[in-house]
Amino acid sequence: MFFAEANVKIWLYTQPTDMRKSFNGLSALVRNKLIENPLTGHAFVFINRRRTHIKLLHFDGSGYCIWMKRLEQGQFHFNANQGDKLAISWTELQMIISGIDTQKITQYKRYSHAKVMAKAV
Repeated sequence: MFFAEANVKIWLYTQPTDMRKSFNGLSALVRNKLIENPLTGHAFVFINRRRTHIKLLHFDGSGYCIWMKRLEQGQFHFNANQGDKLAISWTELQMIISGIDTQKITQYKRYSHAKVMAKAV
């Protein structure tokens, strides 16, 4: 399984993707459709039209990695009403992969402590 670091953004491409695409095809989609640089180290998630296949493209600094899952039953559920690309959290990605419908989840506000940067004197 792919383990995301805290500074890795996860971008979901909400349009149906041809799952025959591999490293070059998916990185071209990232450049041309998502208008992102695939070499940044961020993760890019693609789902097919029937929502039964999911691929994750990630550049780890030395090369591309692809993680793929094919469902034997059911579909992946996500909110496709917010444009071609959607920034999602690691938790949302895990929910999508686990079969949880992220549109029906209510996330309540939580306290988040702002990081305090020490000033160099």
